Amino acid sequence: MAIKNSSFVFGVSVSDYNFIGREQESRQLKLNFEEGVNTIIISPRRWGKTSLVQHVRKMISPDVITVYVDIFGCKSEYEFYNTLVEALLKQTASTMQLWMDNARDFLARLSPKISFAPEPTSEFSVALGITQKTHTPEEVLNLAESIAEKKGKRIVICIDEFQQIGEWSDSISMQKKLRSIWQHQKMVSYCLFGSKKHMMSDIFQNKKMPLYQFGDLIFLPKIPKEKWVDYIVSHFAERQRTISDNLAGQICDFVDGYSSYVQQLAWHVFSLIDEGDIVTDEHIQYAMDNLMGSCELLFLEQTNPLTEYQMNFLRAISAGVQTGYGDAEIRTEYNLGSASNIPRLKTALIKADLIESDGNKFQITDPVFACWFKKRFMN
Repeated sequence: MAIKNSSFVFGVSVSDYNFIGREQESRQLKLNFEEGVNTIIISPRRWGKTSLVQHVRKMISPDVITVYVDIFGCKSEYEFYNTLVEALLKQTASTMQLWMDNARDFLARLSPKISFAPEPTSEFSVALGITQKTHTPEEVLNLAESIAEKKGKRIVICIDEFQQIGEWSDSISMQKKLRSIWQHQKMVSYCLFGSKKHMMSDIFQNKKMPLYQFGDLIFLPKIPKEKWVDYIVSHFAERQRTISDNLAGQICDFVDGYSSYVQQLAWHVFSLIDEGDIVTDEHIQYAMDNLMGSCELLFLEQTNPLTEYQMNFLRAISAGVQTGYGDAEIRTEYNLGSASNIPRLKTALIKADLIESDGNKFQITDPVFACWFKKRFMN
């Protein structure tokens, strides 16, 4: 029995049936991977960076090995090294024996703990135990180059949530180490991307930072609305349901074209009707409320720690104020405190990834959070 494709996918990277658009970005990224060009991908959250990288990995020539590493859970330099080496060793070998062959020299000073799931086809897990006593940063960071030379193939290391490095106490020192070693490698290149736009921009666009202009910058744009409309309408039709172009467009507009949210809201609408049914305005509104409701606990976690002034600053932005926060009239109307308080408010909310700036104008980062905040705190 054939398994049906999921009509809409969110919360994980999408591929094949659920991957749309990104033709130009895919072409550029594929070329960068195959030519050994370092790449930095910058965009807001939920725009499909991970999906793009995973999509391109499938397109690459067999002469290039790609390695995917998610460092979201890494809180220190050596946590990063352990995560990087495990991914590198496992993804450059096709079997357990090859893995051990590749790792023999590197693991000489370690006693790795390897565990297997009961199913013979399942992956094994490894606890390497790399520490300052067993390996220097240079040894760890040059391992990929050694493997690439041994195999005679290029390696591209794709590091997701790279902005985590910017949050470590020794971040600058760590970035200097990465730059000093990575820039001399001939067989290995890097694709670095993450979910906090302001931090990624600071790491790679700030002239004072060690990784400034480390690679080809790709600023990921939104997928055009017309592509989303075609996608939504066709996916409904394939499951014998009908949605108009206009209502599909409303789904895109409500979430401001954020890829993951488009998929999620479309799924909420899809789940409300059966085969043969037609989507109505009422379905769209109900699904929008459902989406905000499903995100409410997360949004409350984000707002609960905020000060009164920070909440008031969000209220000002929600009311349409984009500039002039230091003006006495605006500060009084929204109770923002003194003029000297404004920079601190901006910095705190940007660090919390709740607002972002476009030039001198500010807006709430997450479009669903923006709608939820307005509904909960502005009415």
